[in-house]
Amino acid sequence: MTLRDTRTAARRSSRKRKSRTTKYVSFVICAVVVICAASALAIVRPWASTSIHPTNAVQYLGVYQPDAPHTYSSIDGFAHAIGRQPNLVSYYSPWLEPFQVRFATLAAQHGAETVVQIDPKNVSLARIAAGHYDAYLRSYAAAVRAFRAKVVLSFGHEMNGSWYSWGYKHTPSATFVTAWRHIVTVFRAMGAKNAVWLWTVNVINKSIPIPAPDSWWPGSSYVDWVGIDGYYYESSQNFAQLFGPTIADVLALTHDPLLIAETGAPPSANQPAKINDLFAGIRTYGLSGFLWFDENTQGRAWRISSPNAFAAFRRDAKAFMKPPSTSATPRRASS
Repeated sequence: MTLRDTRTAARRSSRKRKSRTTKYVSFVICAVVVICAASALAIVRPWASTSIHPTNAVQYLGVYQPDAPHTYSSIDGFAHAIGRQPNLVSYYSPWLEPFQVRFATLAAQHGAETVVQIDPKNVSLARIAAGHYDAYLRSYAAAVRAFRAKVVLSFGHEMNGSWYSWGYKHTPSATFVTAWRHIVTVFRAMGAKNAVWLWTVNVINKSIPIPAPDSWWPGSSYVDWVGIDGYYYESSQNFAQLFGPTIADVLALTHDPLLIAETGAPPSANQPAKINDLFAGIRTYGLSGFLWFDENTQGRAWRISSPNAFAAFRRDAKAFMKPPSTSATPRRASS
């Protein structure tokens, strides 16, 4: 080999070493960036902490407590009583109230997602649809977007009932639909992609009457989940009688995830038996889960208080929250 060839080979070897060194340094820098980003994410997302009752939750087991969103203590007490943390918690928000970030953060720290039932009591839905409240909606959407974790939002729940100003016989269903679509559109324009839209209806009851909710349906592109509210008033009621007709009606509209958004049973209706029936019905119909309305109101004691009722809840919750088996997920019942 000539001297020239030797020098050429040396230069090639040097370039290869520099290339390998550059690649190694780049790899180290990328690794450091990834580690730092992960550390920062852990700092800004306090909800990464573990639950006091760790579970491999594959369904939603939720609760509403009357002191939410002002405190989380009652939800914690309920969690200890049933032996595991709810992974869905709700609160009711009057129109113009801002998003309760502190409560949602506490929920996330306990492994739960927050459901906000936004109630436009004595507010004109036509004015909402016309954009008169867009400043409020944009502010709310910005707060939800900044939270980053999933937030489940519902507007004007139980609209097919006649007891709310936005509901049946008080506000035309077409006006409700227009307002709902406008709200969702504003949130999407603000980039609040973590908002999950829960369309919440009351169980059908022809004797009251509470009509089928079809005319209030905003359309699949404006809804992510569907919730059904219904209560066991009598000991003779079972899940199929209470929820079956409404589930069938909803399934004719959409196959979005379906859950029971409000439910309860008083002691007079044999509360432990109704808790068993509720869990069994969720499984039979293949629903996503439920939220227990743990408040005494309207002359009814919906709160779980007896040892037998808590024991029934603990037993059913333990089985309900088991990890999924290798078999396929059960399909929803058709009726």
